[in-house]
Amino acid sequence: MWRDRCCDAVVTGQYPSGESAGHPFRDLGFVRLPPEESLRRSHAFLEAMSTRRSVRHFSSESIPRQAVENALRVAASAPSGAHLQPWTFVVVEDDATKQKLRAAAEAEEREFYAQRATPEWLAALAPLGTDDIKEHLTTAPCVIVMFRHRWEPLLGGARRKNYYSAESCGIAAGFLIAALHHAGLATLPHTPAPMGFLAELLHRPANEQAFLVLPVGYPRPDARVPDIQRRPLEDVMVWHQPE
Repeated sequence: MWRDRCCDAVVTGQYPSGESAGHPFRDLGFVRLPPEESLRRSHAFLEAMSTRRSVRHFSSESIPRQAVENALRVAASAPSGAHLQPWTFVVVEDDATKQKLRAAAEAEEREFYAQRATPEWLAALAPLGTDDIKEHLTTAPCVIVMFRHRWEPLLGGARRKNYYSAESCGIAAGFLIAALHHAGLATLPHTPAPMGFLAELLHRPANEQAFLVLPVGYPRPDARVPDIQRRPLEDVMVWHQPE
């Protein structure tokens, strides 16, 4: 069917919305669910994601590598500006590299807590019990470091701009966290500031900039989390009423 439409477009000069010559399209293949099944799935996903918490106390027990790879496939399926997919996920499992990562991160964090963070910022962090000790970077069996591609190198030293790369990486990171939680694994989104040391440590090219550090594993049996509540839906959602 699409081929017929494409051929017709070549003859008539008309293309369906968003389509153009030289850029093939295909049928979506969308399967529409009955409303009751749609609602059932939405409730099940809500219940699952409502139990997600950021964990700082990880077990060193190994985790299924395939579960991590599947979660990364989910992350890599996220929408991105101009479909440029501006991300690289570096998976760190060896103890030596994790130890170097922790040492460098803690050096930055010590300076952050002692000098760079404002009193207001420190007050906001206080209920979470965070500090400059990043034990999770060495105890978690796996650490995923996500890099954002600021631009892409081209032949002859030219560069191709990436559009909305930060926004695209943010969406992909959300996909990744949700997929890992769905697989029964705990995570801790970590963004040491600044993060320039990560590109050097993990030998990434100049166009890549660290975006997120994500320890992954099982929580320790004695893991505890801050007793905090999420804002209710009525505080974060508005049904727009037309004038």
